[in-house]
Amino acid sequence: MKTGKLKVGIAGCGAIGSSLASSLKSLFKKECRLSAIFDIDRSKQEALSRRLKDRRLQAGTLGELIRRSELVIEATSAAASFKIAGSVIRAGRSVIVMSVGGIVGQTETLRRLCRQKKVSLYIPSGAVCGIDGLKASLGGSIKSVILTTTKPVSAFSGIEYLRKKGINPQKIRKETVIFHGSAASAIRFFPQNINVAATLSIGGIGPQKTIVRIIASPAATRNSHEIRIESAAGMVLAKTENTVHPENPKTSYLAVLSAIACLKQILDPLKVGT
Repeated sequence: MKTGKLKVGIAGCGAIGSSLASSLKSLFKKECRLSAIFDIDRSKQEALSRRLKDRRLQAGTLGELIRRSELVIEATSAAASFKIAGSVIRAGRSVIVMSVGGIVGQTETLRRLCRQKKVSLYIPSGAVCGIDGLKASLGGSIKSVILTTTKPVSAFSGIEYLRKKGINPQKIRKETVIFHGSAASAIRFFPQNINVAATLSIGGIGPQKTIVRIIASPAATRNSHEIRIESAAGMVLAKTENTVHPENPKTSYLAVLSAIACLKQILDPLKVGT
């Protein structure tokens, strides 16, 4: 049986990684310790180490971060998360993936690696409720999963898909559906906005069958996610209205809290929920 504190490293020192690092230092002192931080943007890494008042936390490479950790939290981007998760697992460490969009379509590869190395990959529920209901509904026959996401227009700045469509978010004056299609397409076109669709796809009926509607609203002050699941067990309707992260309007504060709850579940022998 393992004794001592679990050594946790964080890859990615942006808004989410920084929030998680601070929470680790304050909320889990008895169970684990922050062992290392790493970011390819060294200025972010340096800034976080100053905020935490410990320069020794800085890792020179991702490999060093992994070696210094027993569990790694990925908080980088969809473009990097699959590669990072694979590197962590191959080194015999477990990983929590925050940038879920980057591993859609690759989960079987990662699952096989986890089995070979006898480690685990954890995906927090993120910015939504209803994942328990989705997982339970899989026991019957799911007819449809529809996600409707509404965010402030500021959350959609710099999106290439919108530029190609000739849509300027800053000129949107009323609630506007800016996307309707499969989760697979939503994840590709809105990688920084739609981790929820990725989590629903992996936990449910897949990215091609999961339907996503994205709405930009000038009146919205929160990120809203409504999930509608139709199955043999009945209908599940779950709506979450989230406060945006104070340092990153493209994500929800609940996503950070979800990762903290995931870590707590890993550490706690008493498990609650499906």
